[in-house]
Amino acid sequence: MALRDIQKIMKSMFYERDSARGLYATFTWLVEEIGELAEAILNRNRESIEEEIADVIAWTISLANLLEIDVEEAFKKKYCSK
Repeated sequence: MALRDIQKIMKSMFYERDSARGLYATFTWLVEEIGELAEAILNRNRESIEEEIADVIAWTISLANLLEIDVEEAFKKKYCSK
């Protein structure tokens, strides 16, 4: 699945809710998920690590949607143009 596809899915499922919550509150949720990922890594719990990585990706993409950033293009620009 391409990043663009994931971003479309996230937008169709969560954009309205994320938009109502707002940019800074959505960012706060991302930070919380990063903390949960750190805890899962420290506990070496693979199942939790996988779940939290998915959450971090989802919340990051939610932020990108609120900021009208094409994640796939941003990634290509940063990592594939060198």
